[in-house]
Amino acid sequence: MQPLLASERFARGVQLRHLRCLVAVAQERHLARAAERLALSQPAMSKTLAELEALAGTRLVERGEAGRRGIQRFTVAGEQLLAHALRVLEAVDAGAQALRPGAGERIERVRIGALPSVAPTLLVDALLALRQRMPALQAEVRTGANAALCDALRAGELDLVCGRMSDPQRMAGLSFEFLCAEPLAMVVRPGHPLAGTAALSMQEVMACPLVVYSEGTVPRHHTESLLSGLGLRLPADHTQTLDLSVARALLLRSDAVWFTAAGAARDELRAGTLVRLNVATPGTEEPVGLLLRSGVELSAAQRTLAALLREGASAHAAALFSRG
Repeated sequence: MQPLLASERFARGVQLRHLRCLVAVAQERHLARAAERLALSQPAMSKTLAELEALAGTRLVERGEAGRRGIQRFTVAGEQLLAHALRVLEAVDAGAQALRPGAGERIERVRIGALPSVAPTLLVDALLALRQRMPALQAEVRTGANAALCDALRAGELDLVCGRMSDPQRMAGLSFEFLCAEPLAMVVRPGHPLAGTAALSMQEVMACPLVVYSEGTVPRHHTESLLSGLGLRLPADHTQTLDLSVARALLLRSDAVWFTAAGAARDELRAGTLVRLNVATPGTEEPVGLLLRSGVELSAAQRTLAALLREGASAHAAALFSRG
């Protein structure tokens, strides 16, 4: 009898529990939490993952330091197998739904991730239009930092993301399509002492309380780069937050200045409930785009939403660069 090829051994030996293990690890990025998600003990989870790696004949994930159960990253082979595992499990779940008594027509669902700056504007515009076309659709929106959204998309927890190009490690298995460029803006309440000032210096801005994005985000990087180019530094007594409602409340109740991606304040600037300071922010334009899992066929709802995002991107970009 001829010995089995490695691919044949894998195809004959792999089971759904192996694939569920891999997907859970991708979603949790931690062995103990992944085990809890699957109602397994941590040793059982580790054994299942080791079995899968033995079948694959290669390492699939890089573990954390000794004594830690975190996952540092997926290997190239791990990323490739994860993409296939997600498709297999999605097909199994769809089959299970179809077999339920009285299942009838399945309600389509779309899970979207978005940066805080584009969620209330570009994404909401597209969702409202999508609802008119597909009123029975179930939509789920998650906002957060770009890195977390990319991880969730790669792990199959999201169907598409309105975000930014990430580092090569997080872009593995993902595609990026440019939608628009989003500049940095300095925003205040109407009636702010600096509002309407034509010749405004950055030193005057820095004398006010500052609200900025959290460390590790692109708007925060651009804020610090802009100040550094002028020989300035972000003062230690700033407030940092990703929560747009907190930032807006601070502006309306104080003389704070918000360094923000312009999209986060688009509707308020249009309505006049917030005002943009007359300060140039050259070099802070950041591409925002549509992130998808490579090689995955989109559903009708996902395709329609992606098309609506593309259609609305030009109008959204024009509003971002307006001084209104």
